[in-house]
Amino acid sequence: MSNILITGSKGQLGTELAAINGQFPHFKLFLTDTDSLDITNFSAVENFIINNKIDIIINCAAYTNVDKAEDEVEISNKINFEAVKNMAEIAKKHALKLIHISTDYVFDGTSQIPYSETVLTNPKNQYGKSKDLGEKALLKINPENSIIIRTSWLYAVSGHNFVKTILKLSKERNEIKVVNDQIGSPTNAADLAKVILTIVPKIDCKNVEIFHFSNQGKCSWFQFAQEIIKISKRNCTVLPITSKEFNSKAYRPNFSLLNTEKIKNTFQINIPTWQDALINCLKKINEIKEGEPKHS
Repeated sequence: MSNILITGSKGQLGTELAAINGQFPHFKLFLTDTDSLDITNFSAVENFIINNKIDIIINCAAYTNVDKAEDEVEISNKINFEAVKNMAEIAKKHALKLIHISTDYVFDGTSQIPYSETVLTNPKNQYGKSKDLGEKALLKINPENSIIIRTSWLYAVSGHNFVKTILKLSKERNEIKVVNDQIGSPTNAADLAKVILTIVPKIDCKNVEIFHFSNQGKCSWFQFAQEIIKISKRNCTVLPITSKEFNSKAYRPNFSLLNTEKIKNTFQINIPTWQDALINCLKKINEIKEGEPKHS
């Protein structure tokens, strides 16, 4: 039995890890969030790890509000950089495995081909810069048997995400406008959670390794929205617009597709297409809705 500390357990990925824990009886998950563990406090994290005999840390905690991060530089750095540095030092000191979740936004979006793990990072917004600092701290401290998993366009049954936003807007409006010039791949957090708990026992590396994980295939946010509308059978038109027209506060990469060959080959895993992953998520959302009590 391995004791695993999950940080950010109320977020999309943390919730999915908790949901499938029963499928992995050899793991005991210790679910924490900001209300139960301050990951920016070195002593608090170390004491928690000692007291609960933690063997593995899965860091799902992150500051993820891309636009707000432009103004909240200090807090985004504290969570995405300083807290990761703390966990890396603690992992090294106590010989723990650390699985840290990062993002496609560490890249600048100028590539013409999917980003491999060896491409140099060059983030163009504060969120990406803070995540890049966290990665670099972990790589420098270099705790044994630890990895970084970069993912992209994460969504889930729970939490605030693009899928749920499109479902909400398509109920309220006849048409919605979605950016068509940013290319990547959506990732169902349920698929990532399953992969993480599957590969944890197989992680064996002297130096920190980086892996990329997203669902297979590529699309724009516009195409993603179209697919959500189509599967959900909503009577709503999706109109394409440019990033310039959308006019968001933070710059977002035009191309952030991740090359996932390394994680597939290293751990012999199959990754569903983004379309199949989306169908599975929407099915679960519908099942939850159907299970809700009806009010008169």
